[in-house]
Amino acid sequence: MPYVDTRTEIVVSPGEGPKRLDHFLANRDPDFSRTILQRLILDGHITVDGQPTKPSHKIKPGDVIVLRVPRAEPLDIQPEPIPLEILYEDDALLVLNKQAGLVVHPAPGNWSGTLVNALLHHFKTGTGSFSTIGGKERPGMVHRLDKNTTGVMVVAKQDRVHAGLVNQFKRHTIDRVYEALIWGVPKK
Repeated sequence: MPYVDTRTEIVVSPGEGPKRLDHFLANRDPDFSRTILQRLILDGHITVDGQPTKPSHKIKPGDVIVLRVPRAEPLDIQPEPIPLEILYEDDALLVLNKQAGLVVHPAPGNWSGTLVNALLHHFKTGTGSFSTIGGKERPGMVHRLDKNTTGVMVVAKQDRVHAGLVNQFKRHTIDRVYEALIWGVPKK
């Protein structure tokens, strides 16, 4: 399998273990979600002391972790005329109500019919564009909501706005409020 040009080697320092391999790597590099790291580990692209392992492997000081990221196939994400409920939009950002059943960004099993496809269509037919920070797969995406969750999402249209909002989410200076509607009486 072709790999990207980088090979990352990490030697676990004293005081860094014991900790799950996937947690350890996710804390070191926020560019990779735990889900992506788990897939890379299970597919053998991340090894410990030269051996394939599991995401739950407990690392210890002195372990040598090698991370080789496979070269991604280029994505051809197409604009799709999916209705959007836009709550607010200006030159810097777009705020929308994401409907349940809509996946936020393309991923295995959901290459089309996503919020990103809908936003590409919106920007193609109107004015503006995404922040480039999220890359081609997640352009402008500051955060996400699960497929079956309805709620307000913020999409950055400028890189500086994207970076600022991501920083605020990381520092927890933005409040998120969740409401759940329950039909009937829960057993617990």
